[in-house]
Amino acid sequence: MTPVNPVGDGTYWTMAAKTDAQWVPVAVSADILAGTVVPARLPTGPIAVWRSATGNLYANGDRCPHRGMRLSHGFVRGETLSCIYHGWRFGTDGACQKIPAHPSVTPPKTINCGPLHVAETNGVVWAAAKEPAEPPQFYPGYEALRSLVIVSTPAAIAAATNATIIDGAIQTTLGGQDAVLLMSPQGPQEVFILVLARPNLNLADRLAVSSALEALRRSAEAVEGAA
Repeated sequence: MTPVNPVGDGTYWTMAAKTDAQWVPVAVSADILAGTVVPARLPTGPIAVWRSATGNLYANGDRCPHRGMRLSHGFVRGETLSCIYHGWRFGTDGACQKIPAHPSVTPPKTINCGPLHVAETNGVVWAAAKEPAEPPQFYPGYEALRSLVIVSTPAAIAAATNATIIDGAIQTTLGGQDAVLLMSPQGPQEVFILVLARPNLNLADRLAVSSALEALRRSAEAVEGAA
């Protein structure tokens, strides 16, 4: 199959090729409803991705500067994210806006949870530690279906699909349907996979793609285990 809208020079992608200023797929947009926060990960470490009450998307480091509690365990209030431990509240710029135990104190801007760059295309949430020069990759005619983590490597996943990795993605067929697999290594032997499929699939076809993805996970983990 011909790669969909390839970017760059088509060289094989590895984790080492990723930089802080490159977009990384971290979540399915539909999984992050307004007023919710979810955990995700960049090569630089864990992050919290959240959508404000008005539907705007944000991301920051997943540690509260106060006691180190994961902010992805917290909750969204309006246009702010609150830590579940002591309620420290952070704005869209990552700066602390309120310390409930000291309501009369104006927190200094240096108390900050580290804002990140986020974007959405094809129903995919992309994040980057530094601002990339270009918008994230767009795959016409596809939308995000689901995600999962495979305990394996990108090379083993490519071997299991008998396909080539180009710019962090594999174009293949799952359950008899065209699919694009976006990959982001989470560690030496763990890969976050986000599958894109055609948007007009019926429920049976979507379930077939999902089942085939689970079969791919088992196959890739078997390939890596036999290596």
